[in-house]
Amino acid sequence: MSDAVPVQRREVEPREWVAAAEAARAEGFTFFDWLTAVDQADATDVPGLDVVCHLLDPSTPTALRRLMIRTRVPDGAVLGSITGVFRGAAWHERETHEMFGLAFDGFDDGTGRGLRPLLLPDGFEGTPLRKSFVLAARASKQWPGAKEPGESEHSKPTGRRRVSAPGVPDPEWGPR
Repeated sequence: MSDAVPVQRREVEPREWVAAAEAARAEGFTFFDWLTAVDQADATDVPGLDVVCHLLDPSTPTALRRLMIRTRVPDGAVLGSITGVFRGAAWHERETHEMFGLAFDGFDDGTGRGLRPLLLPDGFEGTPLRKSFVLAARASKQWPGAKEPGESEHSKPTGRRRVSAPGVPDPEWGPR
């Protein structure tokens, strides 16, 4: 598509998150598309979550302007809610809270019930999209994926250290 407009990107501090969303809306980015997080717990500079919001300016339908706002929220910190700016952000903030454990200050979806479970079954414990989350299915039985180098009867050992797939707990964890 020759008239495609590149995505604008803005990096903001967590304390500027709500103000950045308000400024974007004032600039014409009135269509809220999505919001999510990416676990950056292993980052060397500031471990935490990257929260990303994607907005569109629908005033020129043939050449939509797109904006991506991102902030790094340190582990254990709270981020301001943008539900007062974009009502559609409520579902996304609930999902991000449930899957990553991030609390949103000032969250309001109009029900008065606050941040509450959205997708996971009642009684579920943990934040399944965090890198630290241990997948119970991988702890109770062997991973059904391809064998590690040196485990196959058709190949000779490579001397490479065996590495588990992401989410596979240490052998000492749980019943086998």
